[in-house]
Amino acid sequence: MGQAGCKGLYQSLFDYKTEKYVIAKNKKVGLLYRLLQVSILTYLVVWVFLLKKGYQDTDTSLQSSIITKVKGVTFTNTSELGERLWDVADYVIPPQGENVFFIITNLIVTPNQRQETCAESDSIPDALCYEDSDCPPGKPVMTGNGVRTGRCLRAENLTRGTCEIFAWCPVETRSRPEKPLLGKAEDFTIYIKNFIRFPKFNFFKTNVLDTKDRAYLKSCYFGPKNPYCPIFRLGSVVKWTGSDFQEIALQGGVIGIQIEWDCDLDRAPSECNPRYYFNRLDSTFPGSSVSSGYNFRFAKYYRDGAGVEFRTLMKAYGIRFDVMVNGRAGKFSIIPTVINVGSGVALMGVGSFLCDLVLIYFIKKSHFYRNKKFEEVRSGHQANGKANVEQLQNLQTVEA
Repeated sequence: MGQAGCKGLYQSLFDYKTEKYVIAKNKKVGLLYRLLQVSILTYLVVWVFLLKKGYQDTDTSLQSSIITKVKGVTFTNTSELGERLWDVADYVIPPQGENVFFIITNLIVTPNQRQETCAESDSIPDALCYEDSDCPPGKPVMTGNGVRTGRCLRAENLTRGTCEIFAWCPVETRSRPEKPLLGKAEDFTIYIKNFIRFPKFNFFKTNVLDTKDRAYLKSCYFGPKNPYCPIFRLGSVVKWTGSDFQEIALQGGVIGIQIEWDCDLDRAPSECNPRYYFNRLDSTFPGSSVSSGYNFRFAKYYRDGAGVEFRTLMKAYGIRFDVMVNGRAGKFSIIPTVINVGSGVALMGVGSFLCDLVLIYFIKKSHFYRNKKFEEVRSGHQANGKANVEQLQNLQTVEA
């Protein structure tokens, strides 16, 4: 018995097995099968290869550098500052030309502040008092400007006053102007220079036209006819975000400038062009919400003839710009091509599986097709010494 088993195992090593196919003459299932094949083939060709470029190896690890410059001058005449000409060194922060920069468009100026004692602003709730005990000395005023001295300062015939503080005095009391100080800043220009590199393909590109004409960047503006002139008019950038320049210049805001690079390196490098998107990033609220706008404070420090330090405090409103760069590059590679073709062939098998389900379970003659597709063969069962004719026909063995 053991020798017979080993012999049968040895002979089976040289057997060849193939699948048995049942051709179902059913037009509905046949039509479904062809529709599934066409759908899978269309998905593979149109979506995977044409739209998603599944035949390419991609690189999304973009390396980028941003250089920014703002140009423009304007003239103002105010009671705090007098006649003044504003140039880029006055209204751009920081001056280094980074990917995040701020343009001042409105100011609240509190000049000649010195470190001494004065009354806290009555707009600070924590500074209100009725007697000296309400102003414990040495305790800072919450959201205020200084440290309490222990005195409650009240005007004549008033029961309520404000705590005396040691601070930079006089404290800031003016409200925001009704019109922006630099309302004509919409004619300023922004120069954005972007260098990119896709390290996987060692591909370099910039958004500035490669030209030896020195006058080009002094006379061009960004537009459909000049996609490689990265000089943008400030008012146009605000308009492209759907905002009003005078409104954002009054209370400030944040604008995002996104540069998108989508490069097909199977084509010429000249066809790898940047696309620009402009969006208002800060939340805008209807009416005069306290949450609207963008501002911060800074000061300029001086010393008088006696060597005593004083300063001019400025609360700056303006537009903050965030320049963001992202992108991808693709180039033909045999590996993703083979992988996606193999995935498409595997999906064809899914079509056959679905049609088999419909054929043997969901149509009227499913029992008939199921019996044709699946055969039950049992060994060792004979009736009156006669073998089942149909089983013998289906189990023919061809020996070479």
